[in-house]
Amino acid sequence: MFKTLRDAFKIKEVRHRIFYVLFALVVIRVGSQIPVPGVDTSFFSNYFNNSSNDAFTFLNAFTGGGFTNFSIFALSITPYITSSIIIQLLTIAIPKLEEMQKDGEEGRKKLTAITRYLTVGLSLFESIAMCIGFGNKLILELNAVNVIVVVASLTAGSAFLMWIGEQINDKGVGNGISMVLLINILSRIPVDMITLFENFVKGKTIAKATVAWIVIAVIILAVTILVLILNGAERRIPVQYSKKMVGRKMVGGQSSHIPLKVNTAGVIPIIFASSIMSFPGIIVAFTGKTPGGWGGKIINMLSSSNWFKPSDWFSSIGLILYVVLVIFFAYFYTSITFNPIEVADNMKKQGGFIPGIRPGKATVDFLNSVLKYIIFIGAAGLTIVAVIPFFFNGMFSAEVSFGGTSLIIIVSVILETLKQVESMMLVRNYKGFLND
Repeated sequence: MFKTLRDAFKIKEVRHRIFYVLFALVVIRVGSQIPVPGVDTSFFSNYFNNSSNDAFTFLNAFTGGGFTNFSIFALSITPYITSSIIIQLLTIAIPKLEEMQKDGEEGRKKLTAITRYLTVGLSLFESIAMCIGFGNKLILELNAVNVIVVVASLTAGSAFLMWIGEQINDKGVGNGISMVLLINILSRIPVDMITLFENFVKGKTIAKATVAWIVIAVIILAVTILVLILNGAERRIPVQYSKKMVGRKMVGGQSSHIPLKVNTAGVIPIIFASSIMSFPGIIVAFTGKTPGGWGGKIINMLSSSNWFKPSDWFSSIGLILYVVLVIFFAYFYTSITFNPIEVADNMKKQGGFIPGIRPGKATVDFLNSVLKYIIFIGAAGLTIVAVIPFFFNGMFSAEVSFGGTSLIIIVSVILETLKQVESMMLVRNYKGFLND
C-alpha cells in the first residue's frame, strides 16, 4: 500500500488528483464544525448523553460528529445514499427507469439527475421533520424565518456534499461518496479510542491497563482481518469461449471466469437492517412520548445498545430479528444487482459456456445454486462482523460508535481507491510505452 502511494506521488497527474481529494476532505471536516444558525448546538449533545437511540448514534457516526454539533453537514451524504438505493430498487418496478439504466451513458445521466432531485427532496423532508419533531428545544426562537434558515442550511449542506462527491469522481481518485463517508467515520476513531481509554484503562494498574490495550488491539485486528477476508473472498466460475471463424482466421477459444464475490451486497444489508430496526425509535424520539408495557419492551428489543446486557437479556431477542433482516437483505439486494439470466444470455451470445454445464437454462440454474450458498456465507460473515461490537458494547459497556459497519466501509474504500490509483499508474505507463 505504501509503495503504491509513494510511486503515485511521483506521477504529476495522479499526485494532483490525490491532493484534490485531500483538499476536499479538509473542506468536509471544516464544514462539519460550522453550526446551523439559530439553533442550540448543545441540544443534541445532551440528547445523545441521555438517549440510547441507535438511529441517531448510527447517523452521528456517518456524519463524523456533524449531527451532534448540528452543523450545516448534519445530514451528511445519507440522503444521497438513500436516494441511490431507492432509484436502484425502482428500476425493477418501473420499466421506464429500467430502460434508462440499459440506455448507456445518456440513460445513466438521466438516472443521476433523478437521484439528485430525490436527494434534495429527502433532505428537505428530513430537515423539516427535525424542525417539527424537536421544535423550540432545538431552535432558539421558533418562528418561520428561523425554520426556513435551518431547513435551507441542512438541505444546502447535503446537496453540497453530494456535489463534492461528484467532483472527487471527476477530478480526484476513488468514489467521491465513499470518500465522504470514509473521512467522517475516521474522524470518530480518536473519540472512540478516548472512550475506550476512559472505560478500560484510566485509573487501572499498569498490568491491567496493558492487558486491556492488548485485548482491544487483538479484537480490532481480528475484526479487521475478518473484514479483509470477507471483502476479498470470491468464487470464480470458469468460462470457456468456443472458437469461431472470422474471415480466414480462427479466433476465440480463450478461457475466462465470472468472479462472484462472497459478500455480494457489501454493507447494504447492515444499513437496511439497522434502518428498519431503528425506525420505531426515531418515531418515539420525535413524538417525545416513551411507551410503557410491551411497547417499551419492543422498543428496547429493537435497540442494539440493549443487546447482550447481563441486566436485560430479554432485549437481546431483538438480535434474532436483526440477523434475519441482514440475511434477507443480502439475498434481496443480490437478486436485484446480479441477474443470472442476463449473464447466461450474454455468455451464450459471445460463444461462452461453463465447462460441464449446458448453455441457457442449465447455466442459469447453476449460477442460482452457486449464489444461494455464497450469499449465505457472505451474510453470515457480515453478521459476525456487525455483532462483535454489539457484544462488547453490551457486555462491557464499551460505548463506541466505531463498529463492524464502519470497518467494512473503511477497508472497502481504501482497497478500491488503491486499485484505482494502480490502474491510473498502469494506464499512464502504457501511454508512455506507446509514445516511445
